[in-house]
Amino acid sequence: MNILIIGAGFSGAVIARELADQGHKITVIEKRNHIGGNTYDFLNEHGIRQHLYGPHLFHTSNQEVVDWLSRFTEWTPYFHKVKAMLSSGQLVTLPVNQETIEIVGEKNILDIFFRPYSKKMWGLNLEEIDAEILNRVPIRNDQNELYFPDDKFQALPSKGYTNLFVNIFDHPQIKVLLNKPYTNGIEAAFDFTFNSMPIDEFFDYSCGVLPYRSIKFHNYTLPIPRLFPVSVVNFTHSEPYTRVTEWKNLPNHGDSQSHTSLTIEEPCDFTENNYERYYPVKDVLGANRKIYKLYEGLVPHNMEFIGRCGLYAYMDMHQAINSALKIVKRFLERN
Repeated sequence: MNILIIGAGFSGAVIARELADQGHKITVIEKRNHIGGNTYDFLNEHGIRQHLYGPHLFHTSNQEVVDWLSRFTEWTPYFHKVKAMLSSGQLVTLPVNQETIEIVGEKNILDIFFRPYSKKMWGLNLEEIDAEILNRVPIRNDQNELYFPDDKFQALPSKGYTNLFVNIFDHPQIKVLLNKPYTNGIEAAFDFTFNSMPIDEFFDYSCGVLPYRSIKFHNYTLPIPRLFPVSVVNFTHSEPYTRVTEWKNLPNHGDSQSHTSLTIEEPCDFTENNYERYYPVKDVLGANRKIYKLYEGLVPHNMEFIGRCGLYAYMDMHQAINSALKIVKRFLERN
């Protein structure tokens, strides 16, 4: 079959490679000037590897996903640790553990770590957010310092995410076209389309606009060897910034002796950031999901939506890969 894939992120890349391995002819179009979606990384002028769209830290207990990716990359083990900066400047462990509770007091946890962050990150009060999102970072009653303490596999691609994607797309049956956004009707030339673009945009917002949160990234390089003891520090203040990443604190991300590079994140509505959609908004009443279901009913028989924006779902990398593998399996069973 002659198959079109819209989007060169994880969902599109996994499906492209799986179908190419089965002999199908694949065309991938990507509106950006690079592959890799939001995991795209690069070396800056000081030899420090940065992730253009914020830190992406691979972690999972899904061995099938690990095995699939391991065909295209070697791994460097990395167990992520995060600190939060209090108003005094003191750094404490996040997720909140017993030591952090003793420092700030149990009655202050929500007001220090959850309420300001929820307002900044989601533009909603704590009570308006689906509890599933908040439970991603549970409070612990032990001395654990790991951000993902329960995931069996935690590592980074040894040569970066962009190199990983280069290897996935390296197949004679795959053609990747960059700087090529979707244009109305392009799918007519193909037998089937996998579409990772925002589903409401594809249908010209006919059932309403699906809201997203976005992030403005502020990048700085300082003429000092190192600033923080960990790669990510969250802010607890009421200012608009949520966290800072010091890139060289991640393994294989540069060893400059004279400079360190930082990225500070400022969440915002996607309409305030060139319509860059990063996080679907999962409201506690489920109103946004109801709008998505209306669009889902409009999808033509020769198209399937994939990825965060296509499925309007908050997925980590391993979840996006697992979802793509299941989607392509179902497709192959039908065809």
